[in-house]
Amino acid sequence: MKGIQIVVAFAVSLGLIGHASAADLSARPVKAPPPMLTPVYDWTGFYIGANGGWGESRNCWGFVPVAGGVIPDGCSTRSGGVFGGQIGYRWQMGQAVFGLEGQGDWADLKSSRLSLINPAFSTTTKMDAYGLFTGQIGYAWNAALLYLKGGAAVTSNRYDVWTTLGGVGVASATATRWGGALGVGFDYGFTPNWSVGIEYDRLFMGDANNSFSVANPIVAGAQNRISQDVDLLTIHLNYRFGGPVVARY
Repeated sequence: MKGIQIVVAFAVSLGLIGHASAADLSARPVKAPPPMLTPVYDWTGFYIGANGGWGESRNCWGFVPVAGGVIPDGCSTRSGGVFGGQIGYRWQMGQAVFGLEGQGDWADLKSSRLSLINPAFSTTTKMDAYGLFTGQIGYAWNAALLYLKGGAAVTSNRYDVWTTLGGVGVASATATRWGGALGVGFDYGFTPNWSVGIEYDRLFMGDANNSFSVANPIVAGAQNRISQDVDLLTIHLNYRFGGPVVARY
């Protein structure tokens, strides 16, 4: 009889222990799943790329005679294609993006017109290349970047005078001109390292005096004074060196 009592007491104690353990297990808190990581595009790094598009050069001719003053001789505008490359560096602080860039392009912007001063002659202006050396400041929305740019511009030009009848060249001059550049652009990173964008630039090249290779046939002994402004609209494709996107909570 005593043995049966001992067995019953042992079974009851096991039941109480099991109940307490189950109660302890049910009381444990359930941990929340870890927060999701959101990918964030990082614009920091060196990049290199190619660009191509459209350009328009406006040039106004005038002549500076020995006696002084300027004799205007009309303006001409010509649009054409541009193609080249760029290299630069950007660094991102929060959503602000800063950058430096150098760009060089071949161009085919050539215009001809009849001289207003002496219609026996015509003039031709050709811009065959340009370069930009600019700083950038922008604002990024993850993989989208809107930016402003500004700095120095340089253009390579050739000027010719030729006879209206027969098209015989009688004088020429070449000039490398420096001026200023302002622009705005939008880039989108479609992979961690590749981005594509569109950009508009305005080049302010001012006025410059040039001496022809021979005596000026339009106004004897005069220099030619030519103003130049250039509009550019280009598509850019860049490859950025550096790590992939970073992540944040």
